[in-house]
Amino acid sequence: MSNNKTKSFLGFIQDESFSGVVLMAATAIAIWWANSGFADGYSQIWTDTYFNMGIGELQLSKPLFYWINDGLMAIFFFVIGLEIKRELIVGNLSSFKKAGLPLIAALGGMVVPALIFFLMNHDDQVYRNGWAIPMATDIAFALGILAMMGKRVPIGLKIFLTALAIVDDLGAVLSIAIFYTDTIHWAYLGFAGFIIILLFVLNRVGVRKIWVYLILGLVGVWYPLLMSGVHATIAGVLVALTIPANRKIRSSVFGKNLKTLIVEYGKLFDSEDNRVMSGNQMETIGSMKRICEQAESPLQKIEHILKPLALFVVMPLFALANTGIHFSFQDVGEVIIHPVFTGIAFGLIIGKSLGIFGFSWLAIKLKWVEIPDGVRLKQLFGAGLLAGIGFTMSLFITDLAFHGDALQIIAKKAIFLSSLIAGLVGMIWLRIVSKPSR
Repeated sequence: MSNNKTKSFLGFIQDESFSGVVLMAATAIAIWWANSGFADGYSQIWTDTYFNMGIGELQLSKPLFYWINDGLMAIFFFVIGLEIKRELIVGNLSSFKKAGLPLIAALGGMVVPALIFFLMNHDDQVYRNGWAIPMATDIAFALGILAMMGKRVPIGLKIFLTALAIVDDLGAVLSIAIFYTDTIHWAYLGFAGFIIILLFVLNRVGVRKIWVYLILGLVGVWYPLLMSGVHATIAGVLVALTIPANRKIRSSVFGKNLKTLIVEYGKLFDSEDNRVMSGNQMETIGSMKRICEQAESPLQKIEHILKPLALFVVMPLFALANTGIHFSFQDVGEVIIHPVFTGIAFGLIIGKSLGIFGFSWLAIKLKWVEIPDGVRLKQLFGAGLLAGIGFTMSLFITDLAFHGDALQIIAKKAIFLSSLIAGLVGMIWLRIVSKPSR
């Protein structure tokens, strides 16, 4: 049982790790593009190209940049919601014994960076709106660096960082929903809430058709939230929490029934012409398909289908559309001393590592939680450094926090450079304090 869980987790981090490489490539292309002779084409594609979508009177005409950040990113948040629900049910967040350390560490990793940013920007009402930017952790980049280190870091550290990042994502989602909503249209919000309740009811009464949840989620939750003023991507997490996670058949019964059907099919194969399948053989295969569907929960099935789309299409597109920053050495002095820049830089590089390590150390010393097997305190500090790679979620919050291009550019430069420094320092630190396992 535990061996299967380990294999499942290894598959998870391999996907996340490789997506980090793709994300790095997309970021490099965007930065080159924005600083090349084709820079004018960058804004023309992402902000000047409009697409119309809708049915009947429900029409939206928005630039490509908008469809990526408010539309496709809902898929990314949907996958995050599925991961959160799965981890809460059977994963590393399913009990306080498992979730205690990552939960407390994530709390420190959110509170301390946000506090640092706020203290550096509290005098300006516009600047301080970016307090949530350094809270986030980019799991793809962080796990990508851990994967590059191979057996030098223990599996327990990778599990810790993954669980921490998932809690981190939940904190960022709640921050977006609560603090980055300007005007609320209660009629739309009420309708979306009604559909969410309906989806939970459908789950409870045993409706397992995936298309029901996806269509109701798109039409009944995403669009009303978009019109309500609450950021539409939150719909992804809310709908994900309504997806059925239970299986219709137990593993032992599934294995027994499938073995019986395989034996039955083999007997039919031996006794009949093997050039084409007989009606009995077709019926047996149909029975196999039905019990296989019963053995897989809708949550796991959707996650398996959508996760590659989120990791290898949505996130790279988001990086292409959001990281095309023009770098100039002429204004570097003004940028690096700007309160928004320093707030984000100190928050991600120093606040993240001190918050995660400090809260973890205290919880371990007070014996509230236990450190994972094979992991040392020095390695937890290294994980805290890697958690300073904010990137995807930090960029996303930047677009919500600052409406002026000037502040967004300063914030994005801070996120990019701080994430780079946090990643490099974290990797060097872990190489120094970790010995490769045999």
